[in-house]
Amino acid sequence: MPLSSFPKPSDLTVPAGAEGWEKIYPYYLAFQPDQLSGDDDKFWFCDSQHWPTVFRPFETITGEYSVKCLGQFNARHLLIPNANGIEFRVHLGYLYMSPIPVPAEKIADRVPHFEERAGYYFQNWQPLLDKWYGKVKDTIRELEGLTFDKLPDMVPIEDIRSGKSKDGSEVLLENYDRLILLCYQAYQYHFEFLNLGYIAYLDFFTFCKQVFPDIPEQSIAAMVQGVDMELFRPDDELKKLAILARELGLESAFGNTADVEGTLGAIRGLPRGDEWIAAYEGAHDPWFNFTVGNGMYGHDKYWIEHQGIPLGYIRDYIQRLANGHEIRRPIEDLIAERERIKTEYRELLEGEALDTFNAKLALAETAYPYVENHNFYIEHWTMSVFWRKVRELSRMLKEEGFWPDEDGIFYLGRNELRDALFDLVTGWGVGAEPVGPSYWPAEVERRRGIVDALKTQRPQIALNTPPVEITEPFTSMLYGITTEQVNTWLSDDEGGGNVLRGMAASPGAVEGRARVISSPDELDQVQEGEILVASVTAPSWGPIFGKIKATVTDIGGMMSHAAIVCREYNLPAVTGTGTASTTIRTGQLLRVDGSTGVVEIVDETAAPEDALVGAHGHGR
Repeated sequence: MPLSSFPKPSDLTVPAGAEGWEKIYPYYLAFQPDQLSGDDDKFWFCDSQHWPTVFRPFETITGEYSVKCLGQFNARHLLIPNANGIEFRVHLGYLYMSPIPVPAEKIADRVPHFEERAGYYFQNWQPLLDKWYGKVKDTIRELEGLTFDKLPDMVPIEDIRSGKSKDGSEVLLENYDRLILLCYQAYQYHFEFLNLGYIAYLDFFTFCKQVFPDIPEQSIAAMVQGVDMELFRPDDELKKLAILARELGLESAFGNTADVEGTLGAIRGLPRGDEWIAAYEGAHDPWFNFTVGNGMYGHDKYWIEHQGIPLGYIRDYIQRLANGHEIRRPIEDLIAERERIKTEYRELLEGEALDTFNAKLALAETAYPYVENHNFYIEHWTMSVFWRKVRELSRMLKEEGFWPDEDGIFYLGRNELRDALFDLVTGWGVGAEPVGPSYWPAEVERRRGIVDALKTQRPQIALNTPPVEITEPFTSMLYGITTEQVNTWLSDDEGGGNVLRGMAASPGAVEGRARVISSPDELDQVQEGEILVASVTAPSWGPIFGKIKATVTDIGGMMSHAAIVCREYNLPAVTGTGTASTTIRTGQLLRVDGSTGVVEIVDETAAPEDALVGAHGHGR
């Protein structure tokens, strides 16, 4: 029989070795014992779409700032009539969310404020967006200028002669405070336009559903597809570099791209190799500030620091070109399909209804690109610089004996780190040893053990009893959490375990062998023609989308990154299945129908690893 509720937080078992886990995070992130009755009455879902792995203490900064700043634009800036912000907690290391409803009696009061505020943005979209780009780039430049230098043995004589009266340690403290505030500033900028992009699309979506009750959701999404988005620019740069390498006859230099210096040296040694190197280095700023993760964790690998990753993608593109494959996104096909669908539905309308359709579509087309473009500027470019500066600070503290490894900083909360810095400058200032080197190494290792233990247990899809109806539009659109999908998650007999149901996120039906990916580090295992199965995908997996047949994810709605990227690559996708990445095994034969949201395990026996290449099922 289907279940009626998910587990309560207190029902979940703490993994062995993770006892006391809640003490490594800020108190306000944990479910508190004296608030359990209220928290247990709320429905919480795990946001594994953005935070698929356990937080180390410092990394909660991205979850806290993201969800807080998302909420402020709903509840305080725009006063969206039917949507406030989202409560959030960390439980057993994972982030859970609970949308906050707007009381019915307050909705009408918010409408005129929303119309005035959102209307101003929509009427002045481009100049405000141009200003946004300037603000974000200024933030990045300021982040790049921060330094965390070792404190000197003595104050420079020039400071004595000038009467400066400060010892320089204030610069270290100010730079750290500024680092944190700039991160906060970036996340406020992040959401300035994002919710408006969703609102414009949702407004068009709602209108289409009213005038065309039977219109497929994918047809609505197709009417804004095929647009030029900067999020695809890093991948496009790699494709251009692959094409250039073939034109210049440099293919032989890409034999072992894991050896970055060896590869670049081999290219320089070939005729016209310097021409390619100039193009390669020209792409670095800003497009190599791109991570195979999602920018939310300190362990995410950015191309600019791990150049074996982009070089490997270029090598794959060179090989695909040599095999006669088309490596470009099918833009012309997407645009043709977009225009066909728009024309088809326009012909069904006339008069005021047609004018309204055109106006709402035009607004959605204007705002839609930001839904993905912001991701490059914040999660990728800004956070690339932010995490580099955090590691720079960590290296300085490592040299001062605060921890033995460069990643030690991630096991402190950001406010604890401020205390550690003051400990350092106090000891330095008075000529004594700081306390940190005798305290933090053991504490960091203890916390590392807790985090490692938490990683052994996957998060719950959701917690507590879901509402009878889930009506909050952003939850459905971004996460794929609908009443129907939650009921599917609760069901224990759907399809006998061989059928999974999720969001019909990108149309098409294929069969192929599964490749289950649990980490971006495993992306090099993906073979041509496989079906990618993951808890969540990242927009930066673009080079992989050129190889696979379809995508299946645990979480995500029609406007999730996975759904949008798959539509732009003309790949079938089923998102929001809840358990695909833990149910399906690599090598199993799947049938994925992105038009209906159904994934079927056709053959439960996983093929041997060495048999996977060349055994990927039927073509599309």
